[in-house]
Amino acid sequence: MNLSFFIAKRYLISKKSTNAINVISWISIVAIAITTAALVIILSAMNGLTSVVADLYHAIEPDLKITAINSKYISDKQSLSKKIKSIQGIKHISYSIEENALIKLDDKQAVVTIKGVDAEFKNLTQFDTVVYEGNYQFEYNNQYFGVFGRGVASKLGINVNDFVSPISIFAPTRGKVESINPENAFNKLSISPAGIFSLNDDFDFKFVLIDLKAAQYLFDCPESFSTIEIGLENKDDLESVQEQLSEKLGPNYQVKNRFQLNDVLFKTLKTEKLWTFLILAFILVIATFNIIGALTMLIIEKKKDIKTLYNLGADQQFIRTIFMQEGFLITSVGALSGLIIGIVICILQQKFHLVTFDDQSVIPFYPIEMQWKDFVWILTLVMGIGFLAAIYPVRVFTKNNLVHLND
Repeated sequence: MNLSFFIAKRYLISKKSTNAINVISWISIVAIAITTAALVIILSAMNGLTSVVADLYHAIEPDLKITAINSKYISDKQSLSKKIKSIQGIKHISYSIEENALIKLDDKQAVVTIKGVDAEFKNLTQFDTVVYEGNYQFEYNNQYFGVFGRGVASKLGINVNDFVSPISIFAPTRGKVESINPENAFNKLSISPAGIFSLNDDFDFKFVLIDLKAAQYLFDCPESFSTIEIGLENKDDLESVQEQLSEKLGPNYQVKNRFQLNDVLFKTLKTEKLWTFLILAFILVIATFNIIGALTMLIIEKKKDIKTLYNLGADQQFIRTIFMQEGFLITSVGALSGLIIGIVICILQQKFHLVTFDDQSVIPFYPIEMQWKDFVWILTLVMGIGFLAAIYPVRVFTKNNLVHLND
């Protein structure tokens, strides 16, 4: 065993003549352990929240979405499908239309976003899992149906069991309309309510889903669509497939992933995680001040040991190494203890759901997702701060003691 490390370890675990030094050393270890555990738990909880949000948006947003840059609609379905299917890793392809329209029921009306989807959309997103009332259905016996967001349904007073009062959707007719009757300037589609979904306010107060063919009729775009939505076999291939799609489809098409489609939300979550990390790092800096005090008092107490080692031939670097390794031991014991405590608490939350939400929440318990890169950042931060905290007392006080020995 390295001699300097052996001496440092003896200073840490052996009973010191001055009990205050022993207490301060263990206070330093406990403070670092608690802060490290807090970093692990809070960052893992924020990872869990981000994953939950991503899963919620996956109910209506695909892994990848393709739109035309220079035109509103896409009509070259056969050619594009061939290029898309040539890329490995793609599991589902869905074609859809998203357009604003006026929806009316009796004397109530609202401007909403109509999303016309095909049969593959259900397999692509599992949207049917967020339909809490009624059914996921768009056509039956030559009658079109719609699935309404909770907010839209509430605003219009929609009842999924009411098949008598038709719901009318109006959209402007494409091209020039030569008629004195203003109604001829709009296409009209009558639908019945099939179901109501609840995802979040951004979607619940905005979207109404209908059949793709009904949307093509409503928006005067037969055999056309506005978006191509892609589902992948393996989510880890997201960036690779996105790059291949962009290369194959060319500059006239834009390919975005689910995170880019909601970039403001996910950037906000990343920023919150970063600021949380920085705040806890600041608390950790304060906690490591105990290391400065512990090492300072230890060096003062060990003046006789320093003198003995110096007389035996130990140089300044060797003596400094002893106390630097003492600081390293305090920091590493605290950091490893904190990591273990944090991981254990995270596993307990995952297994036994110690922290739960009320019945009105989207998820029943607080989500936890541990990521190895967080552990790397935490260990790097803790050890780096511990090293910097040990430098000052070791360099200054060992130098002063050695100067007095030479006098």
